Amino acid sequence: MNDKSSQVIDTMARKCIVGRMRLMNRVITGLYDSALRPLGVKASQFNILVVTGQLGLARPAEVCSILRLDTSTLSRNVERMRTQGWLEIVPAEDARAQPFRLTEQGRLLLEQCAPAWERAQQGAEELLGEEGMTLLDKLARKLGLPMS
Repeated sequence: MNDKSSQVIDTMARKCIVGRMRLMNRVITGLYDSALRPLGVKASQFNILVVTGQLGLARPAEVCSILRLDTSTLSRNVERMRTQGWLEIVPAEDARAQPFRLTEQGRLLLEQCAPAWERAQQGAEELLGEEGMTLLDKLARKLGLPMS
């Protein structure tokens, strides 16, 4: 490898935004996954359950839009959570739409998740610090994310 290639690779390794964001995502997701693991829930599933709880009747396209998920990822997760008894498919005129909602078991699970979520949330806030949290909120607003 020549010096120019080495410099380019070094610069990409140190400054690549996508790489740094993915690493940060894995660190923060790990906090939530660890906290939620005893309840049998992953952070990705938890997010879908929360959005479903907010919407009441969740339409896949809307959930995908809110969480920035592709349809196959949502479909796979919904099927797993349906099998667990946390979500139920609601019959619709258009069978392709497949709206879903929390079951009673899903609502109880979210209630049970609250203390674990609070611990993970506190850990993430401590890790990021006040300045990091402020920057995170500012960035979320700038990107037009619904959580901001």
